[in-house]
Amino acid sequence: MLSRTADHLFWMSRYTERAENTARMLDVNYQTALLPQSEEMALQGWEGLLTISELKSLYLETRGSTIEARDVLDFMVCDESNPSSIASCLGAARENARAVRGALTTELWETQNQTWLELTRMLRQREFARDPAQFFEWVKFRSHLSRGVAIGTMLQDEAFHFYRMGTFLERADNTARLLDVKFHAAQSDYFGMAHLADHDFDFYHWSAVLRSVSGFEVYRKVYRDVITPERVAELLIVRPDMPRSLAACLNEVVNNLVAVANDHSHETLRRAGKLKADLQYARIDEILATGLHAFLTQFLDRVNELGVRISQDFLMPANA
Repeated sequence: MLSRTADHLFWMSRYTERAENTARMLDVNYQTALLPQSEEMALQGWEGLLTISELKSLYLETRGSTIEARDVLDFMVCDESNPSSIASCLGAARENARAVRGALTTELWETQNQTWLELTRMLRQREFARDPAQFFEWVKFRSHLSRGVAIGTMLQDEAFHFYRMGTFLERADNTARLLDVKFHAAQSDYFGMAHLADHDFDFYHWSAVLRSVSGFEVYRKVYRDVITPERVAELLIVRPDMPRSLAACLNEVVNNLVAVANDHSHETLRRAGKLKADLQYARIDEILATGLHAFLTQFLDRVNELGVRISQDFLMPANA
Protein backbone atom coordinates (compact mmCIF):
# COMPACT_ATOMS: atom_id res chain seq x y z
CA MET A 1 0.00 0.00 0.00
CA LEU A 2 1.10 3.63 -0.41
CA SER A 3 3.36 4.80 2.39
CA ARG A 4 1.36 8.01 2.89
CA THR A 5 -1.84 5.99 3.37
CA ALA A 6 -0.12 3.76 5.91
CA ASP A 7 1.27 6.88 7.60
CA HIS A 8 -2.18 8.48 7.99
CA LEU A 9 -3.71 5.27 9.37
CA PHE A 10 -0.80 4.74 11.74
CA TRP A 11 -1.06 8.28 13.13
CA MET A 12 -4.85 8.33 13.19
CA SER A 13 -4.79 5.41 15.60
CA ARG A 14 -1.87 6.83 17.60
CA TYR A 15 -3.56 10.18 18.13
CA THR A 16 -6.86 8.55 19.13
CA GLU A 17 -5.04 6.31 21.61
CA ARG A 18 -2.99 9.27 22.88
CA ALA A 19 -6.16 11.25 23.60
CA GLU A 20 -7.54 8.31 25.56
CA ASN A 21 -4.36 7.83 27.54
CA THR A 22 -4.05 11.55 28.26
CA ALA A 23 -7.58 11.35 29.66
CA ARG A 24 -6.53 8.35 31.76
CA MET A 25 -3.48 10.14 33.18
CA LEU A 26 -5.50 13.24 33.98
CA ASP A 27 -8.26 11.15 35.53
CA VAL A 28 -5.94 9.31 37.91
CA ASN A 29 -4.34 12.62 38.95
CA TYR A 30 -7.73 14.23 39.39
CA GLN A 31 -8.98 11.32 41.52
CA THR A 32 -5.87 11.06 43.71
CA ALA A 33 -5.84 14.85 44.18
CA LEU A 34 -9.17 14.46 46.01
CA LEU A 35 -7.54 12.27 48.68
CA PRO A 36 -6.47 13.78 52.02
CA GLN A 37 -2.95 15.14 51.45
CA SER A 38 -0.92 18.30 51.68
CA GLU A 39 -1.28 20.94 48.99
CA GLU A 40 2.41 20.53 48.15
CA MET A 41 2.01 16.80 47.53
CA ALA A 42 -1.02 17.39 45.29
CA LEU A 43 0.87 19.96 43.20
CA GLN A 44 3.83 17.57 42.90
CA GLY A 45 1.45 15.12 41.25
CA TRP A 46 0.46 17.64 38.59
CA GLU A 47 4.07 18.70 38.07
CA GLY A 48 5.06 15.05 37.72
CA LEU A 49 2.43 14.55 35.03
CA LEU A 50 3.85 17.45 33.01
CA THR A 51 7.42 16.24 33.50
CA ILE A 52 6.79 12.65 32.46
CA SER A 53 4.75 13.86 29.48
CA GLU A 54 7.73 16.07 28.51
CA LEU A 55 5.47 19.11 28.53
CA LYS A 56 6.69 21.04 31.58
CA SER A 57 8.79 23.53 29.61
CA LEU A 58 5.95 24.21 27.16
CA TYR A 59 3.52 24.67 30.04
CA LEU A 60 5.82 27.16 31.77
CA GLU A 61 6.28 29.08 28.52
CA THR A 62 2.54 29.46 27.93
CA ARG A 63 1.15 29.49 31.48
CA GLY A 64 3.80 31.16 33.60
CA SER A 65 5.90 29.82 36.46
CA THR A 66 3.08 28.62 38.71
CA ILE A 67 1.71 25.08 38.35
CA GLU A 68 -1.96 24.94 39.34
CA ALA A 69 -4.32 21.98 38.93
CA ARG A 70 -6.92 24.01 37.01
CA ASP A 71 -4.31 25.37 34.59
CA VAL A 72 -2.79 21.93 34.01
CA LEU A 73 -6.22 20.49 33.24
CA ASP A 74 -6.97 23.28 30.79
CA PHE A 75 -3.52 22.93 29.19
CA MET A 76 -3.86 19.16 28.78
CA VAL A 77 -7.49 19.17 27.61
CA CYS A 78 -8.20 22.10 25.32
CA ASP A 79 -5.00 24.09 24.69
CA GLU A 80 -4.28 23.72 20.97
CA SER A 81 -0.75 25.09 21.46
CA ASN A 82 -0.07 21.80 23.27
CA PRO A 83 0.30 19.09 20.59
CA SER A 84 -0.52 16.39 23.16
CA SER A 85 -3.71 17.95 24.52
CA ILE A 86 -6.90 15.98 24.05
CA ALA A 87 -8.25 18.61 21.64
CA SER A 88 -5.05 18.57 19.56
CA CYS A 89 -4.92 14.76 19.46
CA LEU A 90 -8.55 14.25 18.44
CA GLY A 91 -8.25 17.02 15.87
CA ALA A 92 -5.13 15.40 14.39
CA ALA A 93 -6.82 11.99 14.38
CA ARG A 94 -9.77 13.44 12.46
CA GLU A 95 -7.49 15.17 9.93
CA ASN A 96 -5.54 11.95 9.32
CA ALA A 97 -8.83 10.09 8.86
CA ARG A 98 -10.05 12.73 6.39
CA ALA A 99 -6.83 12.44 4.37
CA VAL A 100 -7.46 8.71 3.78
CA ARG A 101 -11.26 8.79 3.73
CA GLY A 102 -11.31 6.28 0.88
CA ALA A 103 -9.30 3.73 2.88
CA LEU A 104 -11.74 3.81 5.80
CA THR A 105 -15.13 2.23 6.16
CA THR A 106 -18.04 4.64 6.35
CA GLU A 107 -18.69 3.64 9.95
CA LEU A 108 -15.11 4.37 11.03
CA TRP A 109 -15.00 7.76 9.32
CA GLU A 110 -18.34 8.78 10.83
CA THR A 111 -17.13 7.74 14.28
CA GLN A 112 -13.95 9.83 14.00
CA ASN A 113 -15.80 12.82 12.59
CA GLN A 114 -18.59 12.69 15.16
CA THR A 115 -16.05 12.52 17.98
CA TRP A 116 -14.47 15.75 16.76
CA LEU A 117 -17.82 17.51 16.33
CA GLU A 118 -18.97 16.52 19.82
CA LEU A 119 -15.63 17.53 21.32
CA THR A 120 -15.79 21.04 19.84
CA ARG A 121 -19.31 21.46 21.23
CA MET A 122 -18.28 20.21 24.70
CA LEU A 123 -15.21 22.45 24.85
CA ARG A 124 -17.21 25.45 23.66
CA GLN A 125 -19.72 24.87 26.46
CA ARG A 126 -16.93 24.12 28.98
CA GLU A 127 -18.51 20.82 29.95
CA PHE A 128 -15.19 19.33 31.03
CA ALA A 129 -14.70 22.13 33.59
CA ARG A 130 -18.05 21.32 35.22
CA ASP A 131 -17.34 17.60 35.56
CA PRO A 132 -13.79 16.55 34.56
CA ALA A 133 -14.31 12.90 35.53
CA GLN A 134 -17.35 12.55 33.24
CA PHE A 135 -15.48 14.25 30.40
CA PHE A 136 -12.55 11.84 30.76
CA GLU A 137 -14.97 8.90 30.65
CA TRP A 138 -16.43 10.31 27.42
CA VAL A 139 -12.98 10.53 25.81
CA LYS A 140 -12.24 6.92 26.79
CA PHE A 141 -15.63 5.78 25.46
CA ARG A 142 -15.08 7.47 22.08
CA SER A 143 -11.67 5.82 21.78
CA HIS A 144 -13.18 2.43 22.63
CA LEU A 145 -15.90 3.05 20.06
CA SER A 146 -13.43 3.98 17.34
CA ARG A 147 -11.29 0.92 18.03
CA GLY A 148 -14.30 -1.39 18.12
CA VAL A 149 -15.70 -0.03 14.86
CA ALA A 150 -12.31 -0.49 13.20
CA ILE A 151 -12.06 -4.11 14.33
CA GLY A 152 -15.66 -4.80 13.40
CA THR A 153 -15.73 -3.21 9.94
CA MET A 154 -12.21 -2.96 8.44
CA LEU A 155 -10.79 -5.57 6.10
CA GLN A 156 -7.87 -7.13 7.97
CA ASP A 157 -5.28 -6.21 5.36
CA GLU A 158 -2.15 -4.06 5.57
CA ALA A 159 -4.18 -0.94 6.37
CA PHE A 160 -5.67 -2.70 9.40
CA HIS A 161 -2.24 -3.86 10.59
CA PHE A 162 -0.79 -0.33 10.46
CA TYR A 163 -3.84 0.94 12.34
CA ARG A 164 -3.35 -1.67 15.06
CA MET A 165 0.41 -1.15 15.19
CA GLY A 166 -0.06 2.54 15.90
CA THR A 167 -2.60 1.80 18.63
CA PHE A 168 -0.38 -0.57 20.61
CA LEU A 169 2.84 1.36 20.14
CA GLU A 170 1.14 4.44 21.56
CA ARG A 171 -0.49 2.43 24.35
CA ALA A 172 2.86 0.97 25.41
CA ASP A 173 4.37 4.46 25.55
CA ASN A 174 1.49 5.89 27.55
CA THR A 175 1.13 2.99 29.98
CA ALA A 176 4.82 3.35 30.81
CA ARG A 177 4.37 7.10 31.33
CA LEU A 178 1.32 6.58 33.54
CA LEU A 179 3.24 4.12 35.72
CA ASP A 180 6.17 6.48 35.93
CA VAL A 181 3.95 9.39 36.97
CA LYS A 182 2.65 7.53 40.01
CA PHE A 183 5.76 5.57 41.02
CA HIS A 184 8.14 8.45 40.37
CA ALA A 185 6.05 10.57 42.73
CA ALA A 186 6.60 7.84 45.35
CA GLN A 187 10.37 7.92 44.74
CA SER A 188 10.21 4.59 43.01
CA ASP A 189 13.93 4.16 42.46
CA TYR A 190 13.96 2.66 45.92
CA PHE A 191 10.24 1.94 45.59
CA GLY A 192 9.48 3.47 49.00
CA MET A 193 7.21 0.57 49.97
CA ALA A 194 7.75 0.86 53.70
CA HIS A 195 6.97 4.56 53.46
CA LEU A 196 3.90 4.05 51.30
CA ALA A 197 2.46 1.40 53.59
CA ASP A 198 2.18 3.98 56.38
CA HIS A 199 -0.37 6.09 54.51
CA ASP A 200 -4.08 5.58 55.06
CA PHE A 201 -4.83 6.61 51.48
CA ASP A 202 -2.48 3.98 49.99
CA PHE A 203 -5.34 1.69 48.93
CA TYR A 204 -7.25 4.53 47.28
CA HIS A 205 -4.13 5.79 45.52
CA TRP A 206 -3.31 2.47 43.85
CA SER A 207 -6.93 1.56 43.19
CA ALA A 208 -7.26 4.88 41.32
CA VAL A 209 -4.22 3.94 39.22
CA LEU A 210 -5.79 0.56 38.43
CA ARG A 211 -9.16 2.08 37.57
CA SER A 212 -7.46 4.52 35.21
CA VAL A 213 -6.28 1.58 33.08
CA SER A 214 -9.49 -0.45 33.55
CA GLY A 215 -7.51 -2.84 35.70
CA PHE A 216 -9.21 -2.81 39.12
CA GLU A 217 -11.47 -5.82 38.49
CA VAL A 218 -8.64 -7.58 36.66
CA TYR A 219 -6.36 -7.10 39.66
CA ARG A 220 -8.97 -8.55 42.01
CA LYS A 221 -9.46 -11.55 39.74
CA VAL A 222 -5.73 -12.25 39.34
CA TYR A 223 -4.41 -11.59 42.85
CA ARG A 224 -7.48 -11.83 45.15
CA ASP A 225 -5.61 -9.85 47.78
CA VAL A 226 -4.91 -6.34 49.02
CA ILE A 227 -3.58 -3.91 46.45
CA THR A 228 0.19 -3.50 46.71
CA PRO A 229 2.47 -1.33 44.56
CA GLU A 230 4.67 -4.21 43.40
CA ARG A 231 1.67 -6.20 42.13
CA VAL A 232 0.28 -3.15 40.35
CA ALA A 233 3.65 -2.85 38.60
CA GLU A 234 3.69 -6.57 37.76
CA LEU A 235 0.17 -6.44 36.31
CA LEU A 236 0.92 -3.44 34.10
CA ILE A 237 4.40 -4.46 32.96
CA VAL A 238 4.94 -8.20 32.55
CA ARG A 239 1.52 -9.91 32.45
CA PRO A 240 0.66 -10.66 28.80
CA ASP A 241 -3.02 -11.32 29.62
CA MET A 242 -3.60 -7.75 30.84
CA PRO A 243 -4.69 -5.77 27.73
CA ARG A 244 -2.91 -2.55 28.66
CA SER A 245 0.31 -4.06 30.00
CA LEU A 246 3.64 -3.36 28.33
CA ALA A 247 4.05 -7.07 27.51
CA ALA A 248 0.61 -7.31 25.85
CA CYS A 249 1.26 -4.16 23.79
CA LEU A 250 4.62 -5.42 22.50
CA ASN A 251 3.08 -8.78 21.59
CA GLU A 252 0.58 -6.95 19.37
CA VAL A 253 3.22 -4.65 17.87
CA VAL A 254 5.37 -7.62 16.88
CA ASN A 255 2.41 -9.58 15.47
CA ASN A 256 1.40 -6.67 13.25
CA LEU A 257 5.00 -5.98 12.23
CA VAL A 258 5.33 -9.58 11.09
CA ALA A 259 2.19 -9.18 8.97
CA VAL A 260 3.56 -6.16 7.06
CA ALA A 261 7.28 -7.06 7.02
CA ASN A 262 9.25 -6.06 3.94
CA ASP A 263 12.85 -6.31 2.69
CA HIS A 264 13.92 -3.29 4.76
CA SER A 265 12.29 -4.10 8.10
CA HIS A 266 14.42 -7.00 9.39
CA GLU A 267 16.31 -4.88 11.92
CA THR A 268 13.13 -3.18 13.14
CA LEU A 269 11.45 -6.56 13.64
CA ARG A 270 14.53 -7.87 15.45
CA ARG A 271 14.53 -4.95 17.89
CA ALA A 272 10.79 -5.24 18.48
CA GLY A 273 11.19 -8.98 19.09
CA LYS A 274 14.05 -8.38 21.53
CA LEU A 275 11.99 -5.86 23.50
CA LYS A 276 9.08 -8.32 23.54
CA ALA A 277 11.38 -11.09 24.79
CA ASP A 278 12.85 -8.86 27.51
CA LEU A 279 9.34 -8.28 28.84
CA GLN A 280 8.28 -11.90 28.36
CA TYR A 281 11.12 -13.21 30.54
CA ALA A 282 11.33 -10.30 32.98
CA ARG A 283 10.61 -10.69 36.69
CA ILE A 284 9.07 -7.83 38.58
CA ASP A 285 11.33 -8.28 41.62
CA GLU A 286 14.40 -7.86 39.41
CA ILE A 287 12.93 -4.77 37.76
CA LEU A 288 12.16 -3.18 41.13
CA ALA A 289 15.58 -4.08 42.52
CA THR A 290 17.33 -2.20 39.72
CA GLY A 291 14.90 0.75 39.84
CA LEU A 292 11.49 1.06 38.23
CA HIS A 293 12.04 4.63 37.04
CA ALA A 294 15.25 3.63 35.25
CA PHE A 295 13.52 0.63 33.68
CA LEU A 296 10.58 2.68 32.40
CA THR A 297 12.85 5.43 31.08
CA GLN A 298 14.86 2.89 29.10
CA PHE A 299 11.66 1.24 27.88
CA LEU A 300 10.33 4.59 26.62
CA ASP A 301 13.59 5.24 24.78
CA ARG A 302 13.36 1.85 23.06
CA VAL A 303 9.70 2.30 22.14
CA ASN A 304 10.38 5.74 20.68
CA GLU A 305 13.30 4.34 18.69
CA LEU A 306 11.01 1.58 17.43
CA GLY A 307 8.47 4.17 16.29
CA VAL A 308 11.17 6.04 14.37
CA ARG A 309 12.35 2.84 12.68
CA ILE A 310 8.78 1.91 11.69
CA SER A 311 8.42 5.34 10.09
CA GLN A 312 11.67 4.93 8.18
CA ASP A 313 10.84 1.39 7.00
CA PHE A 314 7.19 1.83 6.05
CA LEU A 315 5.78 5.32 6.35
CA MET A 316 8.21 7.76 4.80
CA PRO A 317 8.41 7.87 0.98
CA ALA A 318 11.59 6.30 -0.35
CA ASN A 319 14.17 8.73 -1.75
CA ALA A 320 14.12 8.94 -5.54
